[in-house]
Amino acid sequence: MDAREELMAMVKSTVAEGTVTLASGATSDFYIDGRQTTLDSRGLHLTANLMWQRIKEMNVTAVGGPTMGADPIVGGILMAAAAEGVHLKGFLIRKEAKAHGMQRWVEGPELVDGERVVIIEDVVTSGGSAIKAINGMNTQYKPEVVKVLCLVDRQAGATEKLEEAGYEFDALFTRKDLGR
Repeated sequence: MDAREELMAMVKSTVAEGTVTLASGATSDFYIDGRQTTLDSRGLHLTANLMWQRIKEMNVTAVGGPTMGADPIVGGILMAAAAEGVHLKGFLIRKEAKAHGMQRWVEGPELVDGERVVIIEDVVTSGGSAIKAINGMNTQYKPEVVKVLCLVDRQAGATEKLEEAGYEFDALFTRKDLGR
């Protein structure tokens, strides 16, 4: 079994049946808990390496995404890049600006205007969370978002919504890949 097949089997094992309300507010008859995969050492290794293989040809200097789904994946991608001798910065985007201290949306090394970044997500439904995170990030920094990359696209409008907002979107797996 290759890395992609192994990761797909892991992701499939995290699908829970039953009615759930998603971050988008929509309801679904199944739930994919990406953290069950990305907080497992093997799952994170596979996810980070497969994402890094896609990212490394994009000439980016940073990867980051909305906390908490992106947190382990960002760390894993940073490790995968470092293992190949590539310096890459990571950042995490809060759901809202911190109410105290520096009142930051984004945590991590400073980004410069125009810096090429990839936004990372675990599971994407409508793309709304990614757009909200990018908008929050843009109150603090003005990087060039090269791509939004996720572990699983639930295929519920994210591609269209993100492309309409001007962002390229890609996923390691889609709902269809998981047999849903």
